[in-house]
Amino acid sequence: MKYTTKAAEKSTVKITLKFDAEEFKAAQTKAYLKTRNKFSVNGFRKGKAPKNVIENVYGKGVFYEDALNILFGDNYGDVIGKCEKKFTVVGDPDVSVEDFSEEGVTLVAVVPVKPEVKISSYKGMKIKEIAYTVKDEEVDAEINRLLDRNARKVPVEGRAAQNGDIANIDFVGTVDGVKFDGGEAEGFDLTLGSGQFIPGFEDQVVGMNIGEKKDVNVTFPENYQAEALKGKPAVFAVTLNSLQAKEFPELNDEFIKDATGSESVEAYKAKTKERLQQQADRRSNDATENSILEAIAANTEAEIPQAMIDREIDSLLQKFEYQLMYQGLKLSDYLDFLKVTEADFRKNYEEQAKKNVMSQLIISQIIKDEAIEATEEEVDAKIAEQAKSVEKDVAEYKKGMDPRQFDYIRNDIVITKLFNFLKENNEMYKD
Repeated sequence: MKYTTKAAEKSTVKITLKFDAEEFKAAQTKAYLKTRNKFSVNGFRKGKAPKNVIENVYGKGVFYEDALNILFGDNYGDVIGKCEKKFTVVGDPDVSVEDFSEEGVTLVAVVPVKPEVKISSYKGMKIKEIAYTVKDEEVDAEINRLLDRNARKVPVEGRAAQNGDIANIDFVGTVDGVKFDGGEAEGFDLTLGSGQFIPGFEDQVVGMNIGEKKDVNVTFPENYQAEALKGKPAVFAVTLNSLQAKEFPELNDEFIKDATGSESVEAYKAKTKERLQQQADRRSNDATENSILEAIAANTEAEIPQAMIDREIDSLLQKFEYQLMYQGLKLSDYLDFLKVTEADFRKNYEEQAKKNVMSQLIISQIIKDEAIEATEEEVDAKIAEQAKSVEKDVAEYKKGMDPRQFDYIRNDIVITKLFNFLKENNEMYKD
């Protein structure tokens, strides 16, 4: 077998594989041995007919297609391996037959490859640094959530429903007099003012009395997830079965100590603010790194093959599918509810996927250009840190590590060093 490679358009490489008559003949024999059990020939038990007999009965080219697949399958991987320093394959090849005869076969594979990345600048730029600061209102909101989790529900009698109440309702929704999927329930607990239902619904339940029936008129938002209901006026026949109100505990040192273990309200507030600020710092760092990559991307050219974008869409879609699973939902059911196909739903991720792939390419290129790597000392220090956090001996901890953990640690160190380098070599500013 002889092969040649040639750069083609849109970040692809054309690989030409040439096989002589003997190689093609050997592949046909291999195809015969692999598939002979599929053929029935009078006078022979199934799978026992000689190759030439099968060819006489089914035609001379009966094994050609399988032989071509064998030639490609047995040799494509070797060619890719030999060319790994020249290009990196990022998707499946598009294979065609260029020349075909008893004298030999020529196969052509057009394969998507990692594109050339041209970054005009990644140093000396002015880039915005993002910083999130925790406000007292956020701490107060955490306190309120703690009180809410520890609140008692008490029955309400002798008054109408008001915001904050838990209204137990039956409802049946119709559009143009016709019921629709998901628009009916009995004994549903709705916290009034929570915004759980579409705008206008909860406001009209406020003021109802227990046992009262009422038609609630609303309009579905234009951006509602169900295509058939977008912008449509609807009527919900609502019955208010019962009301409950939340009775909150008193916020004092005794409650805080029982609920959280902190010694006082002020101590818990300080601890909460520290925790929220740590979360805010992580968001700040992520947002700043994205800001850096966006600035570099504006100065970068790369012809990204669709295979890389599709693979990133697969990853984003899988993450979304996992999120649905945690809520007890399946992606197929979710798409049925939205009345959209998976192909159309994938289009929602196209732009984000392109942006993510470009960021990955930029990161990879700068790491290569600046020869950024993780030293063994840095890896060992990170492992020691992790071992200490779980109170284990370093040697013992290291023995239990999966090889992928070592790769993750190395990659984490390299990425951290990369962004430290970029922050140091660009002018970072805050608003």
